[in-house]
Amino acid sequence: SEETYMAEISASLVKQLREQTGAGMMDCKRALTETEGKIDDAVDWLRKKGISGAVKKSTRIAADGLVGVSIGASTASLVEVNSETDFVSRNDDFQNFVSRISKIALDNISTLEDLKKFQYDDSKKNVEEKLTELVGKIGENIVLRRLETMEFKDNTCFSSYVHGQVKSNLGKIGVIIAFKCDKDCEEVFQLGKQIAMHVAASKPIALSIESVDKNLVEREKKILFDQAKSSGKPEKIINQMVMGRVSKFYNEIVLMEQTWVMDGETKLSKIIKNFENDMKCNFIIKDFKYFVLGEGIELDKKDFVSEVAEQANK
Repeated sequence: SEETYMAEISASLVKQLREQTGAGMMDCKRALTETEGKIDDAVDWLRKKGISGAVKKSTRIAADGLVGVSIGASTASLVEVNSETDFVSRNDDFQNFVSRISKIALDNISTLEDLKKFQYDDSKKNVEEKLTELVGKIGENIVLRRLETMEFKDNTCFSSYVHGQVKSNLGKIGVIIAFKCDKDCEEVFQLGKQIAMHVAASKPIALSIESVDKNLVEREKKILFDQAKSSGKPEKIINQMVMGRVSKFYNEIVLMEQTWVMDGETKLSKIIKNFENDMKCNFIIKDFKYFVLGEGIELDKKDFVSEVAEQANK
């Protein structure tokens, strides 16, 4: 029977095929079963199925791709999936994959490892297996890079914004704002959406001054103090200079302290206060998250000449 035959296929043969093609273990076993243990035929079988080639491509830098946003009843998710070229982000299969996993992530999944193990669809394949299949089909390295989820059980609402959108909820920057308001109306969600757009433009790292990492502030103060000290001014003046600059630092990185991008002059905290007065309501931002595509990925900027030389010497 097929089961017996699969059991007879040696582990070393499966390992060899995996190393050669980058396909998953079960796919390699199936390929070897179908081709009676002939490795070259098994490679062709995997290629025809669009499964092969994942490992060979995994060394190439993937800094393009898409950020996907999904919003559920009490959860919201952000995923970033990277590809090597922008061309892939316009591929339907790639877009559907990012869309699907951002929806899967709404299901109380908080780590990438959990997401990879989750069943992708009715085919019984999990997300990681589907990813391997996609790499073989598209022919580029694709990386499931990061995931952020939010969950609130207390009537918290979500607003989102996607910048550089290529398809609904897929683009180059994804932002989610979690907020609470005792009034449920169109204007409230409109403000949520505008705040999400503000975050995409201003990229704050904390919601309030209290929530800024203390170590970050101390480090900044030390740098500012050392800079001011070199001016030779008296210590009292130096301290005032440092306090002034720390305040400016907060205005740059704290959401509630930032200048509202829509008018370029009013603090966001004042915008919210005005809104509350006008609408006779309470509006509280609970949290925000955003991904900027490819942020922090170091691209290997080899010049063209050395790249050609490297190819020639292979």
